[in-house]
Amino acid sequence: MRDPYQTLGVAKGASEAEIKKAFRTLAKKHHPDTAKGADAASKQRFQEINTAYEIVGDKEKRGKFDRGEIDENGNPRGFDPRGHGGPGGGANPRDFHFSWNGQEQEGAEGGDIFSELFGGMSGRGRRNQPRRGESYEIAMTVSFEEAARGGTRRILLPEGRDVDVRIPAGVKDGQQIRLKGQGGPGGNGGPPGDVMLNIAVAPHPYYTRDGNDLRMDLPVTLKEAVLGAKVPVPTLTGPVTLTVPAGANSGTVMRLKGKGVQATGTGGDLYVKLVVALPEKPDADLKKFAEGWKAEYDPRAKLR
Repeated sequence: MRDPYQTLGVAKGASEAEIKKAFRTLAKKHHPDTAKGADAASKQRFQEINTAYEIVGDKEKRGKFDRGEIDENGNPRGFDPRGHGGPGGGANPRDFHFSWNGQEQEGAEGGDIFSELFGGMSGRGRRNQPRRGESYEIAMTVSFEEAARGGTRRILLPEGRDVDVRIPAGVKDGQQIRLKGQGGPGGNGGPPGDVMLNIAVAPHPYYTRDGNDLRMDLPVTLKEAVLGAKVPVPTLTGPVTLTVPAGANSGTVMRLKGKGVQATGTGGDLYVKLVVALPEKPDADLKKFAEGWKAEYDPRAKLR
């Protein structure tokens, strides 16, 4: 048998998801219940695909193969398959069986993955049974604002069909949205598959999210911090005015109630941390003032 990675058409460093996807594609193509005019060659090809996946689709066996502890058939290096299957005699524990009349099927994840691929169909005896349609898994990136406030996106499915997706307010990075019945059509009257959207939320230039609360740093001038001022603050629903108290220090946190993520049933707040910012260019008047300033205090006293 060929190298299992070559058999599945994937690179040696392929991820588990990439390996599974390659196996699903090849298994569907060469399975005797879907391959047209299945002959001995195609049956052999299907067996090779299944055996390859049993090795590289299993984390432990894949590691052993990569380290050279087992060969492409899953046998320990130096094992003679013409003996009697192993040190203890008997059949090779990796023997593969497939009965073309639909009575027996064994191999890599046979029960689970073939049920997933063919809706529980095993052999020609069940060819006419209803089969669930294929489910699609799609990655989708949404903006920070879309995740916080919700919205609608139109996506293109693998078969070329457009679907409008409602993004719920408050969706989180890594969350999965299920579109029931929007996948591939079922066979013989079976139900359609689903669409699973894996959501990634793009970062925001100044907001960070903490549950349904938002946090941000707000630069203020030295004059605004010393004397107090009313300053504009950007929010998801537009700018609002924040009153900075006189004598405010860097690190002072102020809350804008209800200006966070407004998820269904619960809303968050926006927490603004004041950061005193000096002019980017040297200011002669500020330098002269600082040189003549007589106030004495130790801002690092709490660090001792």
